[in-house]
Amino acid sequence: MFNFKNKINAIKKEHAKRVRRSKKRKVQKLLEKKAVQFNFGGQDQLDLISYSGLAEESTYLQMGDKFVRTLFISGYPYVASVGWLNMLINFNHNIDISHHIEQINPLLALPKLNRKITELESTKRTMLKQGKVIGSEITDPLESAIELKDKIQRGQEKLFQISIYMTITAESVCDLNKITTILETVMSTRLFYIKTATFQQLEGLQTALPRGENKLGQNRNLDSSSAALTFPFVSSELVQESGILYGINKSNNSLVIVDRFSLNNANAIIFAQSGSGKSYTAKVEILRQLMQGTRVIVIDPEREYKQLTKSVKGTYIRLSSTSKEKINPFDFSLKSYNGNNNLAEHIQDLTEIVSLLVGSLNSEERAVIDKALIATYKNFGFSMRMKRFKDKQKFPLLKDLYKTLKKMKQKDLCDRLERFVSGSLSTVFDGQTNVNLDNRLVVFDIKDLDESLRQIMILATANFVHSQVKADPQKRILVIDEAWILLQHEESARFLAGLTRRARKHYLGVTLISQQANDFLNQEYGRAIASQSSLRILMRQDTTTIKKVAQEFNLSEYEQRYLLTCDKGEGLIIADQNHVALKVVASEKEHPLLTTDPREIYQ
Repeated sequence: MFNFKNKINAIKKEHAKRVRRSKKRKVQKLLEKKAVQFNFGGQDQLDLISYSGLAEESTYLQMGDKFVRTLFISGYPYVASVGWLNMLINFNHNIDISHHIEQINPLLALPKLNRKITELESTKRTMLKQGKVIGSEITDPLESAIELKDKIQRGQEKLFQISIYMTITAESVCDLNKITTILETVMSTRLFYIKTATFQQLEGLQTALPRGENKLGQNRNLDSSSAALTFPFVSSELVQESGILYGINKSNNSLVIVDRFSLNNANAIIFAQSGSGKSYTAKVEILRQLMQGTRVIVIDPEREYKQLTKSVKGTYIRLSSTSKEKINPFDFSLKSYNGNNNLAEHIQDLTEIVSLLVGSLNSEERAVIDKALIATYKNFGFSMRMKRFKDKQKFPLLKDLYKTLKKMKQKDLCDRLERFVSGSLSTVFDGQTNVNLDNRLVVFDIKDLDESLRQIMILATANFVHSQVKADPQKRILVIDEAWILLQHEESARFLAGLTRRARKHYLGVTLISQQANDFLNQEYGRAIASQSSLRILMRQDTTTIKKVAQEFNLSEYEQRYLLTCDKGEGLIIADQNHVALKVVASEKEHPLLTTDPREIYQ
């Protein structure tokens, strides 16, 4: 029995050995197979990603056909400000930045800090005894050291060792030297001083690699407040995949792509000095919105959109006292009326237009006009309670309102309205609306109208567009150039504020363009319009407007300086809370369709 058990155990051991040998052979075969799969053309994997050779010089490395130089910050400004390293992050060249931070034990830092304070105080006393003038080179470090010591002891601050390294990559030594000079100049403007890691380029490269090794050890002690000001260590970007290209990000040369219909609302404002490129920017956006299927309506007081309309085969409507095209202020979409009592809302908007025609209304006169409008529409078969009308329902004209007021014995209002009914301006609103918005781009040119009529026509046209949009909601943009005209009277400003507030409900985005930001920001309705616009494009400003603009849009000092000095076509784009410096660009084929520069048109 004993021998039998021994034989069984021996057989089990032999079987286990065979199984282990079999598994080992399978693993070896699998490894050999994988090695063959990853052996690209007989080369090792490391050979494929490695450079062909490395040559170390005193101030740079040559890695294959690339030249690399590592530098470090040796001198820091005395006072740290918010974003004090932005110019380094947004440096427009091929540069890698390595930022090493290590906390210092307070028990080790305080004795050294005490020793430094003692040295500075001793130097100060010696200079006093000798009758010398004590300069800021002694007093400033002493005060800072004492203040820092107190904060560390109270636990309000901590000490860190900061090391910042920059590794430049270029195609040649000449390019490498040029980029180094540019970097030194940029950094010195903010009182940072940088040095090349001479005879330590290999250690510098290893320090810049994402390995967390600070082999150069070029440290600077900073408190936690100063160290925190280097973050966030990113540059601003504004890219929305569903949007259109507005231009180039001035900070890092990335693309600025925004979908205004994905923001809180689709309204936009463009503020800029004359000649800064505000209308050009609007036309760039229009052209690219059309490519995405968005319908665009433009109210053009200066005839700047004619060439663009012709190039895309849009509808160009010239409104004047002698033109055949007419817009009847009493007209509104019956589709939007049917099923919804929108006549009351339309009468409120129409009251603002009548108020401009007669030169403003007091509260009593407003009540009279409201009553007269209801009676006028009733004479044409419209009622506040009815829900359905025929598709070809006839609308009243301005002369019908005049007749109603005459029957109501409102002589004063009739006299003030008479010049638009039977006087010199009677041909402006004397016909039914005979224009439509079927085309993808419709431009209303009001340049030929008298200055006194432009504001009224802009209001009447915007009201007509809003009425049509409510009847057929789809992706549309209404552009009103020289929108400051509407802010000259309270009636038109109130209408414009209401339009921007209601546009979102009907899939409409309103773009307002103005030369002077103060025209909007100095009055209540203007500020309401600005707050209702999620997309803001601020181009070059002057010293009389920059303070108001900075306060309204919460601009930093850098952004204020930028808006005072930026070139034509450059500005600041604000999409909700994102602020990005922008350069508007158009392609070679787009530019001739957009420019209004006489030097380019008439040369």
